[in-house]
Amino acid sequence: MSQVLHTPPSTPATTDVDLAALAARHGLTVSGARPSLPEYVRQLWARRHFITAFATAKLTAQYSQAKLGQVWQVMTPLLNAAVYYFIFGVLLHTKKGVPDYIPFLVTGVFIWTFTQSSILTGTRAISGNLGLVRALHFPRAALPISFCLQQLQQLLFSMAALVVILLCFGVPVSASWVLAIPALVLQFCFNAGFAMIMARMGAKTPDIAQLMPFVLRTWMYVSGVMWNIDKLTGQHSGLPSWVNPVLKAQPAAVYIDLMRYALIDSFHARQLPPHVWLLAAGWALVLGVGGFIYFWKAEETYGRG
Repeated sequence: MSQVLHTPPSTPATTDVDLAALAARHGLTVSGARPSLPEYVRQLWARRHFITAFATAKLTAQYSQAKLGQVWQVMTPLLNAAVYYFIFGVLLHTKKGVPDYIPFLVTGVFIWTFTQSSILTGTRAISGNLGLVRALHFPRAALPISFCLQQLQQLLFSMAALVVILLCFGVPVSASWVLAIPALVLQFCFNAGFAMIMARMGAKTPDIAQLMPFVLRTWMYVSGVMWNIDKLTGQHSGLPSWVNPVLKAQPAAVYIDLMRYALIDSFHARQLPPHVWLLAAGWALVLGVGGFIYFWKAEETYGRG
């Protein structure tokens, strides 16, 4: 007569505990698990050379198929500025009453392009690089940050052309030009944070990348890129009084006006919003830190189907 030995089944809780203990005993960790925030920052810093090399390689490859090559890094924003000058400055007369309108316009276009391109490339940072994300283990924040660094490098090329334009239109070199450095640092932090927010959203919903150009175009029109916000929202505009301070305090206008104040001597401090440096630092801190934490919280989901 055969006897059947019945082994009581292990409960899921017991199995999970045993497996967890076994993994801990042998130093095993969950693949792709999200590290702590301090550890994540440390890993990101350890890969700083990869971030800069990746940004430089992307910038070099961007116009590799064009005959003029890297000249397009300067030509693209200049051509945009020429189109805006004809439409807004000549046809719509927004240049009326704005001293040094061409330096005013070109500065606005260059600084706005930095923010716009950082956000657009950041939106596709994960969804457009799934092969890299799935093949290699690295902090995924390296991708949106490297794309923002790429746009900063492109802006620095464009700034050389901007300096020539300023000098050609009689804008003198002054000590205030040094203020462009902290303004760009703060703008980079803001752009990187915004790009990381959009990278997480774009990784989950790729269709956002198709919507963002329309959102950014609307944002550009209310940021004073082509016109002076004070003149647009003046007493005879018919707009409520609160519109002017709101438009001037939003981040794109803050960074554009800071750069104009630094580079153009006819753009005076009274045209800046109150406490402009606190505003610029606040936007950089809120978006930079907040965007980084928001991106980090979904670290283990990137690249998974």
